[in-house]
Amino acid sequence: MPDTSSLSSLIEALRRLPGVGAKSAARMAFHLMQHDREGAVLLARSLEGAARAVKHCQRCHTFTESDICNTCLDTNRDASQLCVVETPADQAAMERTGAYKGLYFVLMGKISPLDGVGPKEIGIERLLARVAEPQVREVILATNFTAEGEATAHILAHMLKSRGIQVTRLSRGVPIGSELEYVDLGTIAHALEDRR
Repeated sequence: MPDTSSLSSLIEALRRLPGVGAKSAARMAFHLMQHDREGAVLLARSLEGAARAVKHCQRCHTFTESDICNTCLDTNRDASQLCVVETPADQAAMERTGAYKGLYFVLMGKISPLDGVGPKEIGIERLLARVAEPQVREVILATNFTAEGEATAHILAHMLKSRGIQVTRLSRGVPIGSELEYVDLGTIAHALEDRR
């Protein structure tokens, strides 16, 4: 590799992205320097601007450039429903469905004792304060169906139910268009258990 400290710094910075190893980072850095210097400058400006401007919504904790995000400010949303997700990316996925019209709370993570992440680190106190608002009647737990996501949902459900909050969980099931013989057994078992 050429002896260039700026290039090495760029490669190390790109390696911070999830799923990007040393070879991929080097390939991206060389591409930007060799073929797309204008794109490199645009990328640098965009990253710097986002790092300065993007913050957390004071109500739902998602990313926004304002104190309160547009979703929380939308008076057409159903304030009686609060959907709890792990990340802003999960919130965006829920929004793309067009099926949910309530409000959100973004945990910014999941409980993972092996990584030192407990209930306090994912903002459960803020969630509990939010669900104490009188208009909230249902909390929909939409954490991921991983071991950590399931543990997070279990702990949240226990805490919320003890406060008299109605708690529901996204159901799991067989994907549309799939054939049972090719679906994993855990998915079939959960679909059978969550049948309606």
